[in-house]
Amino acid sequence: MSISRRQIFTGSAATAVGLAVGGVLPTLGATPASAATSTGTAGRPLRPFPPLKDDPNGILALPEGFQYRIVTREGQTDMSFGQGKTPGLHDGTGVVGQKHAGYTLILNHELGPGSANGVPHIPGTVYDPGAPLAGGCTVVNTDPNGALLSQWVGISGTIRNCAGGVTPWGTWLTCEENSNKAGTSWSGGGQSGVYQKDHGYVFEVYPDASDAQLPKPIKAFGRYDHEALAVEPKQRRVYLSEDASGPNGLFYRWTAAQGKLEKGFAEELGDTEGTLEAMQIRMDDGTIIPDVAYITSAQLGRPFQVTWIAVPDRDAKTVPTRQQFADGTVTRGKKFEGVWSNGEGCYIVNSYAFATADLPPDAAKHDGMVWFYNYKDETITLVTYFPHNAFAEGEGPAPKFADMTFDGPDNVTVTPWGTLVLAEDGVRASHVLSSVPGGPTYAIARNMVQIGTSNGAPTYSEFTGPTFSPDGKVLFVNIQTPGIQLAITGPWQDYLR
Repeated sequence: MSISRRQIFTGSAATAVGLAVGGVLPTLGATPASAATSTGTAGRPLRPFPPLKDDPNGILALPEGFQYRIVTREGQTDMSFGQGKTPGLHDGTGVVGQKHAGYTLILNHELGPGSANGVPHIPGTVYDPGAPLAGGCTVVNTDPNGALLSQWVGISGTIRNCAGGVTPWGTWLTCEENSNKAGTSWSGGGQSGVYQKDHGYVFEVYPDASDAQLPKPIKAFGRYDHEALAVEPKQRRVYLSEDASGPNGLFYRWTAAQGKLEKGFAEELGDTEGTLEAMQIRMDDGTIIPDVAYITSAQLGRPFQVTWIAVPDRDAKTVPTRQQFADGTVTRGKKFEGVWSNGEGCYIVNSYAFATADLPPDAAKHDGMVWFYNYKDETITLVTYFPHNAFAEGEGPAPKFADMTFDGPDNVTVTPWGTLVLAEDGVRASHVLSSVPGGPTYAIARNMVQIGTSNGAPTYSEFTGPTFSPDGKVLFVNIQTPGIQLAITGPWQDYLR
C-alpha cells in the first residue's frame, strides 16, 4: 500500500461517497450485464446492509446479525512448528483451498527493515538471506468458522509483501512492493545489513506444509514496486498493478510465449520468457489518455479501448520500468492497487489522486476509482467513482454520517455472488465496503482499533486483504496495524445477491 493517506493526513476522515451508473458492466451471477442498478444478482431489489453497531470490545463495528472472530494477531497468536508468534502488518490475502475441515489462506506481511514482529527466516523459505527479518507470507489454516488451526511461514527474506493474487491451481502469487537492488544497505530497529539479491519481484507460495517452498523470483513478470495481480482463466496471461509515484505507476500485462502456467512454473520459466507490456487507454480517435485521472464520473459505464506496449527492460537494470516510457505513450495512474479476476475480466483499483504532484495538468482530483478490464474485448470501464471530498485534506467540516462517506479503496475481491468487497485505505474512519459495479456502495464493517495518540484526533489503520471463502460463508479481512486477521460470518446471501 506504500504511504497511505492516513500517514499523510493523520486525524482526517473518510469523506467521499461512491458513485456508479449502469452501463457496460461484467455479469453479476445470473444477472445480465445490462441489469438495472437497483437489482441484485438474483433479480430482486438490493437490500442495504443494516447500520453498523459499535463493538463493546473495540475491534470491529458490524451490522446486526453479523459476527467476527480474531484468526491471528501479531505478536500474540502462536505459529506452528515452533516458528514463534504471528508476524505483523497484515496485507493482501487469498483463500487458496477449502476442505470439510476448513479453509487455507496465504497472508502477506508488508514489513520492511526495522519492523517489529518480522517474518522469521525459516530454512527452505528464505529468498534473500541478507534481508532483514521483515516481509514474507504465512500460511493460515482455519476451521469452517474461521477459527485458527495452524499458521506457518511460506516465504521469508522478501521485502514489503503487499498484495498478490490467487492462482487457478490453488497457490498464491505474492508481490514485493520494493525494488531495492543487491548491494543496497538497509538499517532499522537497531540493525543493519546489505541485500544480497535484487528485490521487486513476484513469488509463488504453496499452501501445503508437505510441499517444499520455492522462493525463486518470477523475473519474467518484471521488477518494480508490485501491488497485486490476477491470472486469466486460460492461464496464459497475468495482469499486474504498480503502486508508485514520480512518475505515477503503470498497469501491466504478461503473456506466455507458449503453453500455460501451472503450479511450480517459477522453477521453469525463463527470466525473459513471454512478453511484459504496459497499458495504453485510448480515446475513440486513438489518442492515448496519459493518466486515469483524466477520466471522471461523467464517463462511468463507458468502455475505452486498451492497447499494450512492450516494456523495453523488464528487469529495470538501470531505469525503473515506469520511467522507460515517455509521458503520453502509456496511461499512468496514482496508486494502482487491488486487482481481482471474476473470470470475464479483472477489477482494478486506483485508490486516490489529490496532491498536485500526483495529478497531470487539468486532471480531476478523486478519492478512488474501480475499473473493469474485459479480457475478450480488451476494453476498460470505470464502474465505481469516489469524487474528491475536501475534508480528506482537512479543508472542510467533518461528515455527519461517517458510515456513508467513503474514500481510498485499496484491496478488492469478488464475492461468490459477483459483487465486490473493497478495503478502505482512506482517512479517519476506515471501512470494509460492499460495492455493486454500476450500483451502490455500503459499509459492512468499521475499524474501531484506535492507534492515534491519547491527546490527538482518533486514527484508525487501513483494512487489507478481503477474501471470501468459496462457499460464501466467511469473509476474511485484516486490520493492518496492529496486524489482526478477522473472520466475519453472517447472512451474506441476504445482502450480496
